[in-house]
Amino acid sequence: MTTRIHDMPVYAAREEQVDAALYNLWRRARLHLKLPMRVALPELKSMVLIVEHDCWVVVDERQFDLPVLAWLAFQDSGRDSLHTTVNCTMNYYHYMASHLRVKALARLRETLETRLAATGAPGH
Repeated sequence: MTTRIHDMPVYAAREEQVDAALYNLWRRARLHLKLPMRVALPELKSMVLIVEHDCWVVVDERQFDLPVLAWLAFQDSGRDSLHTTVNCTMNYYHYMASHLRVKALARLRETLETRLAATGAPGH
């Protein structure tokens, strides 16, 4: 893990479910793309999504990649179906972080689909 999420105090932690299609895209990305990957979030000023092998972290670039929101501890062991959601933990490092969630996930999906298609990875 290249981000500093374990060094930062957590404002709130919640159990979350990740859509199966997005989770499966990320699994394919771990096989076919170079990670960690920085995904720009242009509509969110200085925010960037860092996609790692074990987590996704929204950071503030202007504040030396200070974590704002993170998806981690994906609970996929024993998962026997590709269409079921995956539980994870969401850490909020800022009181306004929940406003970034939907936009960050949409951008992650779009970026992974585009980059995987460009590699000719199976599934596209």
